Amino acid sequence: MLGGIMQLSAQPKVFMTKEITPESLVRVYKALGVEPHGHVAIKISTGEMGGNNYLKPTLIRGLVDEVNGTLVECCTAYGGSRQDKSKHWATVKAHGFDSIAPVDLMDEYGQMRIAVKDKRHIKYDIVGDHLAHYDFMINLAHFKGHAMGGFGGVLKNQSIGVASTAGKAYIHTAGKTDRPDSLWANLPAQDAFLESMAAAAQGVADYFGQGNILYINVMNNMSVDCDCDSHPADPKLKDMGILASTDPVALDQACLDLVFNHKGQAGDDEKPLIERINRQHGTYITEYAERIGLGSRKYKLVMIK
Repeated sequence: MLGGIMQLSAQPKVFMTKEITPESLVRVYKALGVEPHGHVAIKISTGEMGGNNYLKPTLIRGLVDEVNGTLVECCTAYGGSRQDKSKHWATVKAHGFDSIAPVDLMDEYGQMRIAVKDKRHIKYDIVGDHLAHYDFMINLAHFKGHAMGGFGGVLKNQSIGVASTAGKAYIHTAGKTDRPDSLWANLPAQDAFLESMAAAAQGVADYFGQGNILYINVMNNMSVDCDCDSHPADPKLKDMGILASTDPVALDQACLDLVFNHKGQAGDDEKPLIERINRQHGTYITEYAERIGLGSRKYKLVMIK
């Protein structure tokens, strides 16, 4: 196993339901026993136009209503349907997110720097300046593959996802540049990119403070490609469920363990996703995130109905 389902009470709990419905999403959130307060941000991916694997408004609406949250996003650092605010708003509307809740493109009007503890590559994190409007965040991620990170879960959603356009370039290049037009010419060694993501995710966690972020991964439509891909490959692995924790490292690790320990059969093949993760050394992000103190790779898995 990559991490492990352990039984020590001191280890963080990861709650899981195999049911993927609006109702089960609310139940797994409530299992965490943490009450959001103040202005609540729900960080999602609005998905690239043409893609169809992103978390749908019909699935997340119950949770959004439950916490009276605002859906938050930032623009991307590459060409596509979310590269600037006008295109991104068109995507938000086309995918129906504005029909269920207020939506905030946090870097629509500006950005700000927040501190990071781990300065091995990045010296700060550059995020949408509207992050300052929120007291509490629910990091609601779609767990799936990713062309550059190997996989995307809550760590990616809190690092690349919360970063502004410039911040995305800064993380992707491991601190070499914050200019999106220079991103592809400054790609670093893979582990440096993963370490930068972990550092940025920790920066956001520290910005909100202990107990002010909840983490949820939905394991459905698990293509080898991210929702940032407008033409993702069809998923080969069947849906597994919804997992939630107050520890982002434990949560992503639990999802990785489920994939790597899955016993596939006809029509339910974990191998393509595992190959994508391994190709990009994707599992390293949880190892490094644990090393810098963001969370624990050991956890207790608690099943709920």
